[in-house]
Amino acid sequence: MKNKNSQGAQESPSRCPDNSAFKQQKLPAWKPKLTAPTVFSSFFTIGVFCLIMGICLILYARSVKEIQINYSDICLNCSKLRENSSNWDKECNCSVHFTLQENMLGDVFMYYRLQNFYQNHRRYVLSRSDAQLLGQDVNIQNSNCAPFATYPNGTSMAPCGAIANSMFNDSIQLFYYLNSSTAIEIPLLKSGNSWFSDKNVKFRNPTSYNLSSAFAGTTRPPYWQKPAYLLDEEDERNNGYINDDFIIWMRVSAFPTFRNLYRRLSHTNQFADGLPAGNYTFHITYNFPVTKFKGKKQLVLSTITWSGGSNLFLGIAYTVSGAVIVLAGFIITAIHLKLRKKTTYFQS
Repeated sequence: MKNKNSQGAQESPSRCPDNSAFKQQKLPAWKPKLTAPTVFSSFFTIGVFCLIMGICLILYARSVKEIQINYSDICLNCSKLRENSSNWDKECNCSVHFTLQENMLGDVFMYYRLQNFYQNHRRYVLSRSDAQLLGQDVNIQNSNCAPFATYPNGTSMAPCGAIANSMFNDSIQLFYYLNSSTAIEIPLLKSGNSWFSDKNVKFRNPTSYNLSSAFAGTTRPPYWQKPAYLLDEEDERNNGYINDDFIIWMRVSAFPTFRNLYRRLSHTNQFADGLPAGNYTFHITYNFPVTKFKGKKQLVLSTITWSGGSNLFLGIAYTVSGAVIVLAGFIITAIHLKLRKKTTYFQS
């Protein structure tokens, strides 16, 4: 019996790691020695770096020129008209006048800003068909688009889902007054505003000999004024599911107050350097109602810097972190010096 047991023990494979430098953790390695000077210098270096970065970010963010115009109350009559979806074919326009006190030089971006619009609701976020947005022929009855999947007569919506149906669709034009009676329209860029990955990877139009035939057998969502293949009548390449305004809207926000990029300034003619100071007017074709959910709409004109827009959060976060790290460095230094004096006293 002893021989059998000894033979079985010899035959079973060993579970010990190989006797190599890698598996025995004997490779040469650098092991830092954490002495008091190295720890203190690390604290102060990181803290000073964060402070400098935070102050720079705050200064650059404050250098951004930005103007916000709330047009919810100015266009209140149009908002009430749009509350009833049966008025989808009735056009309503309003104008908002404002003045730029100083030049906005460089790249100028136009955003729309919504307040109290909760895009982060779970059912809202899921209400879409990614396969449909990739141009695939799918049965949207099996998707998460309901109740915005088909009409009672069975016609499919393209695009389907609550996100697409609630797309921001106000049409906005910006005019600059050369004098009190002469205004010219400012050239704005509609395309090139969405993320490259969205435009070229996540969204595709159905394949056909033309776009209108590709969307044959489908119809627009209830709150849209035009079908998907006519979203941009000036640029055929900016239609359907690859329309920049549509792509930007489909990237939902995590917060109830957010803003999305709408247009960019085209640097041509007298706007080659940016927007000059003077009088301006927004001409708005009002299609997006907000009174039912007690929301607000704003238009934002803003420049940018290397660090982004006028958001101070990152700069404040760096500054606070740097101040806390430097303060911790002073506290640890004081404790170390106090304990060192006690050690020296007892040794003597």
